[in-house]
Amino acid sequence: MKNPWLKKNPMLSMWLSGANAVAGAASGRAVAEGRRQQALAATAMTKAATDAWIAALTPPGPARKRTTKRRGK
Repeated sequence: MKNPWLKKNPMLSMWLSGANAVAGAASGRAVAEGRRQQALAATAMTKAATDAWIAALTPPGPARKRTTKRRGK
């Protein structure tokens, strides 16, 4: 006697194909968003490191002179 659970079920096959397509699309979007965030974080870290080195290696500018404000006549 043949096992009825091993027969092909076209409805289940279509449902699984659709579910797989949705899961694949969601996975692709999640991976793309992760890569975008990773690139953004890398850019921010590079900018922070560059700014820190530039600030450490450049001499401070001349001090500002204090000026007095003239009051009305």
